[in-house]
Amino acid sequence: MDRHSPSDLLKAQTSWYVTYEQLATGPSDDAATQRRRLLHLSRLIAGHPYWTTSAGTPAARMALKEIARTKARP
Repeated sequence: MDRHSPSDLLKAQTSWYVTYEQLATGPSDDAATQRRRLLHLSRLIAGHPYWTTSAGTPAARMALKEIARTKARP
């Protein structure tokens, strides 16, 4: 993903990883809310208009995930 990629898309993917990690790593009184958040973020990411452009390639999706994982790490 290059420097011209949408920041809102990167933010949503990073938030997805953070939320997933919170849900996966421990008991939560708010697990249902976290699952709903994951679903919401998944829809935002998958339906982002960036993917309909010529830049929205499978390689761009993988790059987005790699960058977001790095940002999501504590």
